[in-house]
Amino acid sequence: MKGLAFRPARADDLPAIVALLADDPLGRTRESAGTGEPGPGYRDAFAAIDADPNHELIVGEAHGRIVAVLQLSFLPNLTYRGGWRAQIEGVRVASEARGQGIGGALIERAIARARARSCVLVQMTSDKERPDAIRFYRRLGFVASHEGLKCLL
Repeated sequence: MKGLAFRPARADDLPAIVALLADDPLGRTRESAGTGEPGPGYRDAFAAIDADPNHELIVGEAHGRIVAVLQLSFLPNLTYRGGWRAQIEGVRVASEARGQGIGGALIERAIARARARSCVLVQMTSDKERPDAIRFYRRLGFVASHEGLKCLL
């Protein structure tokens, strides 16, 4: 997409980020995006991410508008001889901007950041109810090598 630039998210991007997170069938059920400011939970999470050098929130901006976001976390591990991993989460592209290569460019940006941090692998999860997203990640070279489990608290 012409005019697209990636950068670290700023606190004033938070309403647009929350709106992106809510812009799909699953997100609508678990996010609260409205016309007002995001609630304290979102602000506290943003502040924690922003303050921690092992977490990055990356946005894609085009023509002054946030059109994409992802969270990238760097995790130390004892496996892989103590190698670091990069975890990609919360990938979203605005519904009207999909199909223009933004998601692929955003993932490439995350992988480049992981390489710059000497990570040994990049991992992600995607909800099984998002088959289009899973196909997209597979096209980018990700493989479903593990079975993911979670427990909501």
